[in-house]
Amino acid sequence: MVRLNDILEEVRSAHPDVNLDPLEKAYVFSAKVHKGEENLSGEPYLNHPLEVGYLLAKLRMDVDTVVTGLLHDVLEENLSDRNTVKGLFGEGIAQLLDGVTQIGKMSFRSAAERQAENFRKMLLATARDVRVVIVKLADRLDGMRLLPRQPETVRRQVAQETFDIYAPLANRLGISWVKCDLEDYSFRFLMPEIYYDLASKIAKKKRERDDYIQEARTKIEQKLAEHGLSGKVTGRAKHLYSIYLKMERQGIDFDQVYDLAAFRVIVRELSECYAVLGIIHSTWKPIPGRFKDYIAMPKANMYQSLHTTVIGPYGERMEVQIRTDDMHRVAEEGIAAHWLYKEGPMADMLGPRENRQFAWLRQLLEWQQELTDSREFMRSVKLDLLSDSVFVFTPRGEVKELPRGATPIDFAYTVHSQLGDHCTGAKVDGRLVPLRTELANGNIVEILSSPNQTPSKDWLNFAKTTKARNKIRQWIKTEERGKSIEIGKELLEKELRKHGLGLKKTLAGDVFRELISDLGFRQEEDILAALGYGKVTLGQIVSRVLPEETGSEPVSSLPSPVSGKTRPAPSSAIRIQGVDNVMFRFAKCCNPLPGDTAIGFITRGRGITVHTADCPHLLEEDPERCVEVTWDEKEGASRSIKIRVLCRDRKGVLAAITGAITDSEANILSANISSRDGDKGDNLFEIEVSDLNHLNKVFNALMRVKDVYRVERVRT
Repeated sequence: MVRLNDILEEVRSAHPDVNLDPLEKAYVFSAKVHKGEENLSGEPYLNHPLEVGYLLAKLRMDVDTVVTGLLHDVLEENLSDRNTVKGLFGEGIAQLLDGVTQIGKMSFRSAAERQAENFRKMLLATARDVRVVIVKLADRLDGMRLLPRQPETVRRQVAQETFDIYAPLANRLGISWVKCDLEDYSFRFLMPEIYYDLASKIAKKKRERDDYIQEARTKIEQKLAEHGLSGKVTGRAKHLYSIYLKMERQGIDFDQVYDLAAFRVIVRELSECYAVLGIIHSTWKPIPGRFKDYIAMPKANMYQSLHTTVIGPYGERMEVQIRTDDMHRVAEEGIAAHWLYKEGPMADMLGPRENRQFAWLRQLLEWQQELTDSREFMRSVKLDLLSDSVFVFTPRGEVKELPRGATPIDFAYTVHSQLGDHCTGAKVDGRLVPLRTELANGNIVEILSSPNQTPSKDWLNFAKTTKARNKIRQWIKTEERGKSIEIGKELLEKELRKHGLGLKKTLAGDVFRELISDLGFRQEEDILAALGYGKVTLGQIVSRVLPEETGSEPVSSLPSPVSGKTRPAPSSAIRIQGVDNVMFRFAKCCNPLPGDTAIGFITRGRGITVHTADCPHLLEEDPERCVEVTWDEKEGASRSIKIRVLCRDRKGVLAAITGAITDSEANILSANISSRDGDKGDNLFEIEVSDLNHLNKVFNALMRVKDVYRVERVRT
């Protein structure tokens, strides 16, 4: 159990001359407000803020941050107020506590929206003061200890959020040991049977592995001494999730994983890193394609090291990482390794090296202005910031970092927006390639352009970065608006001509100007564009501008179907802004269910297409043609949905899966059963459920089936 002295010693070792009085005061205050409280395991609740403070001290954070860790939940749980905290600890700590408290405080209509908005607020808080998110990471890491005491649904929800958000964020901030611990905790609660099976297999080989590590470590130390070099050599077992990930990616069993241990050599000088690499390669045969120089080309989080894999003792693969002391400190502590806090904007707080690392935080502020939808913001951040990266070169040798899967279009927009807009083709390593070609590490990319070229809607099918997609959508929206205005003018002119009226005179009239305001538009072009889009009907306009005795069709708040008829609303009906009997259909790409947050998209000639709010296809469409929709809760008919069930392929598991589905009162319409990699089952079912709650009931039943390790909803 952590005690105050443990925290004080850690802080003193990192900051020898610092005043520790605020820490002692924070401990006394936290002990007072938490007096008598216990956590789920029956321990004093004070243990939690002490653990959080200790984790922050281990990360060598400043005193204000450690104090915030000790106090991090006093405002959130209303144990005190801001003025009291400010009076005792100052405005700086009060602001940090505000940032920590505000994350996740609001309520939302759905879990997906809540998670997206919380993530947005967390990252924006990071951009303002990165210490806020470091406190949240420490809070989450200690909170995962108590997760076994929570109900299963809570365990899975928290573990999934940790895996999706907190672990990648720790990685982006360069705090590798926090990232590994969070991944292992999430792995344990999301796939418990696989986790414990893997842990058991590793435990059986522990003695054998420890002997191997000691032998290889001794050999490396001897070789360094022979060449007059000294360095700290350590060996460790890889963490469980990384082993599982390797097995999944390569489709191999545990017995085929040979590099369960990784070795690290830490030296004093940069030049010694490459000398050690030469010694390792001359001692053991290197494996082609497994050498990575992150010193010459650091990762986005400023991680630097040499990585190589060799055929070590007894013919087993052995990974070796080589770095200096400073590189090791950055690798372990990440952003905290060179944290210098000063008053003022972030740009004034950091030197050139740190500014490179914080470029992604500045990018967050740009996205905050461009992306108003929280789910789109989250999708963009996950893709651009939390995914694996590739590093490519301009013809002049400048390095560009892009998300894995990026194409020459993404590269062009990264260099300059105008280069992206006018891109006609690309050369990769001197060869002409299609624009949809995925780039790989080390590619030299040259963009071909023409002033006559403009962005194509097809580019959205393979553009990956948020900047590229936003610029393409922006261009398309501008172009489509112009075309829609022309279409609207043409339609209105033809209709007015039938009644003996001219377009120019009508547009200039007072009645038309009043109509623009009444329908909620600002100017003439807006209403003409809406007419061209199909959001406004000719009847709504003509019935107002014609004399009363020659009136036209009644005003409708939604475009009429081309056929002039409406089909009966199907079961599980949708209500669209209070309008009944509107022609609509459900999108096949996301197959929305009652209970999903849904959005209607106005489709020309086909009424409303209903999507889930997070449907990726919807995100590519024009937001001006989206309308709010709600489910008619009076309807109770079933809808079909496709689910995928991944399991260990054993006798009787299929019967157990189908039994779990039918026991949950869901009807199986079809099934596609297949086996892959020998012992893995991949089963696709089409089932009937009444709503999202019913589907969740089916999912929970399936996850209780032995050897089922993943259940997911299939969106085509």
